[in-house]
Amino acid sequence: MFLFLLVALSACSAPANNTVLRFGLASAPVSLDPRFATDAASTRINRLLYRQLVDFDSVSLPVPSLAAWQEITPVHYRFTLGKEGRVFHDGSHLTAADVKATYNFILAPRNASPHRASLEMIGSIEAPNDSTIDFHLNKPDALFPAKLVIGILPARLIVAGHPFNQKPIGSGPFSFLDWPAEGRLRLIRVADRQALEFLHVPDPTVRALKLMRGEIDMLQNDLPPELVKYLEGKKELQVQRSSGSNFSYLGFNMNDPLTRRIEVRRAIAYALDREAIIKYVLGGAARPAGAMFPPGHWAGVQNLSGYPHDPQQSRALLKQAGFDAQHPVHLTYKTSSDPFRIRLATIIQSQLADVGIHVDLRSYDWGTFYGDIKAGRFQMFSLSWVGIKTPDIFRYAYHSTSIPPGGANRGRFANSSVDHLIEEAEAEPVLDTQAEKYREIQRYLLEQLPYVPLWYEDHVFVARHDVAGYALAMDGNYDGLAGVLRRVR
Repeated sequence: MFLFLLVALSACSAPANNTVLRFGLASAPVSLDPRFATDAASTRINRLLYRQLVDFDSVSLPVPSLAAWQEITPVHYRFTLGKEGRVFHDGSHLTAADVKATYNFILAPRNASPHRASLEMIGSIEAPNDSTIDFHLNKPDALFPAKLVIGILPARLIVAGHPFNQKPIGSGPFSFLDWPAEGRLRLIRVADRQALEFLHVPDPTVRALKLMRGEIDMLQNDLPPELVKYLEGKKELQVQRSSGSNFSYLGFNMNDPLTRRIEVRRAIAYALDREAIIKYVLGGAARPAGAMFPPGHWAGVQNLSGYPHDPQQSRALLKQAGFDAQHPVHLTYKTSSDPFRIRLATIIQSQLADVGIHVDLRSYDWGTFYGDIKAGRFQMFSLSWVGIKTPDIFRYAYHSTSIPPGGANRGRFANSSVDHLIEEAEAEPVLDTQAEKYREIQRYLLEQLPYVPLWYEDHVFVARHDVAGYALAMDGNYDGLAGVLRRVR
């Protein structure tokens, strides 16, 4: 149907505005304040607005960004700011005091930053001069530098209570212009004053139509495979693809009397035919996942692809749990209102029905859906972890102390063995040994199934023929916009 609409409507044209580059978004950013942002759109856009102390290499090990560091002792790290990225968009100079103020704000319990839990090892912060920051830890942490990825804000504006959420001021490659409507955000590239506009267009068919008509210039991801294939055939467009690391999963509420039962969760895992979904629905543009990190990550697990499709084993587990045709499992499954996500959820609903699990599928706009997940108002849901680089995600997402608002353990998973394994891995000073401990955590989580791992989706970038210079990233960030340009013909 959507292809018919595209063909029928693409004859309509709209004048292009060649002074602005427009980027279509499936989900609008929630917050432009990096101290509070947790959703994918906000995180990706905040990387354009702010600079952070640390970034990552191709296997997700930390490398210097704003600052290089040295380990003075296992509980004392000294960061030295470099020359790049040290001018805020209001003209003020970024100093160690700004770094200290940013992290002290996050660490203060009264501010309720969702990132506080991952930084609680920080005991104190000192800024002896404009370019030096000393972090004193209350316990050793071999991966501490990798956790300093929050965008740095001006200290004087933090003190003044500046509304960074709506009027961000950072030192990134783009500065804020305005946010005139909820679905329209405008930035300016600092290097050359190129205007960039993010437009929220939730329906993928409408986004594709706007791209074909020149109302937007580029899109990334959140397109059904058949739509991508259709767009590949349009001479006015170009398509890039690359492997991705974003982790898609089914999540469960561990406080619910049904989904807290491991037999039910394992029955769901065995009922899913992920290979068929990847082949026929995702167009082969994904890899089966068995853990949060892909095998290429420094702490990834080789040959861990998750549960095989085994309906017989699924039915046996349900019978063991006391369910049968006369007493079936009934579950509510929540997802976003994105049409492709609904389609995926409908297929999962059908596969579960084949083994006797009855699913009531409910879809909501992104804000309502994400709010329900954070509040624990669900039995089962599907989401993706986006841009995850460091193993501190295991504390943030699985430790019993990280149940919201203390972190992102949204399924309310509380397992003393997992807590112990996380704490043991965090305390390990040797990186290779620490990597193996994190692999052990991932193997154990696959047994316990607080999430059912689904797949790592590939990334796709679609743009007008005159757009050049964009490079796709493994985690799907928007950093490529720093170099994108419109060819002059």
